[in-house]
Amino acid sequence: MGNSLKAMLAGKRMLAGLALSAVFAAGGTSMANAGDTEIVIGAPISLTGPLAGDGKEQKWAYEQAVADINKAGGIMVKSAGKKLPVRLVIADDESSEGKVASALENLIKVQKVDALLSTHSGPMNIAGAIVAEKYKKFYMITTAFPFEWQPLKLKYSALFFFHPAPGAEVPFEIWNKLPANEKPKNPALVTEDSPDGKGFGGAFEAAAKKYGYTFAVDDPWAIGATDYSALITKLKAADVDAMLVFGSPADTVTLLRQMKELGFSVPYLHGWKGTWTGEFHEALGPDSDYILTDGFWSASYPYKGAKELGDRYEAEFKKDSVTVGAFYANAQVLAQAIEKAGSTDADALHEAIFNQEFKDTVVGDLKFDQTGFALIPSVATQWWQGKHQLIYPDGNWTYKPAPAWDKR
Repeated sequence: MGNSLKAMLAGKRMLAGLALSAVFAAGGTSMANAGDTEIVIGAPISLTGPLAGDGKEQKWAYEQAVADINKAGGIMVKSAGKKLPVRLVIADDESSEGKVASALENLIKVQKVDALLSTHSGPMNIAGAIVAEKYKKFYMITTAFPFEWQPLKLKYSALFFFHPAPGAEVPFEIWNKLPANEKPKNPALVTEDSPDGKGFGGAFEAAAKKYGYTFAVDDPWAIGATDYSALITKLKAADVDAMLVFGSPADTVTLLRQMKELGFSVPYLHGWKGTWTGEFHEALGPDSDYILTDGFWSASYPYKGAKELGDRYEAEFKKDSVTVGAFYANAQVLAQAIEKAGSTDADALHEAIFNQEFKDTVVGDLKFDQTGFALIPSVATQWWQGKHQLIYPDGNWTYKPAPAWDKR
């Protein structure tokens, strides 16, 4: 781990400690068991703002999971003595770390939810988990990095996701298998100037060193800018032939459009956070071809319900998704934990999830450790004619290098 990443983590731990001190000083409210008529699950979701594309898929996945639970009769709750239906309540967090707290306050204090499913992105989920800790409402999380969440040692949240380190090694694993004439010579690292971006940036730098690569350009990326011409000029001057890009869908679309306008392309462009959404493809159309994406899931996984969920999404939206399975599984875990606990009490849910294993979710079997974390693999796909083609892990798609814009 590099010194910059260590310093960042130390700062995050200090700030998180201060935040938690304030939370616990404020005191929490006790959690009642599920009511006699229904279980109310709340979820802050990015319905607006730069992560709205992510939020659209997340909302659909949560709604499908709840519908499937209710179709099966609901969740058995011992304290109620019967199966109870689930009602999902959503609050818009506006893609803002600062708005997550107010969204959760509304869900907990006004909507009177019994438990919570997470939003998307690490910093927002950390903010949400701290609020949930205050009110002793269990907050089930996916899409946050463990290095952000684990140091807080939270009792009333659990997380499944991938570690940045193995996730950051994925492009290098792909490069190792390429013919010599296709291996990048001058790769660049472009990561947004955010806690997630800095954390993943440090992991990319460590992976590059491990695999024997040096970044020709390694710059922080301004969030929400409208003009990236200076960055593109720098990339061209460095003769960059591969780009690892970490940023929002909106910023990544802007960057790609301006790269085309300025006649700059690279054979290998691999995006994290910003390139996997259907909105990314819809915004760029055929120009999204050849772009590689990260992802948390694939409908081609051999897990129970994975193909069916993927087929359902594609039938409704005429496109595929590399995320809805993770969000669906998040709801699966929370529902199974409520049934195991026989209650929505946060302490009971902690006992039902920490150090426990959950079988047959659409992301496979999840084994949570003593900190409440379960590991899943990072996925790599390539956009081709509007579809995510799975490359890693164990994909059956052969990577296609991108030609120049005027050759496509």
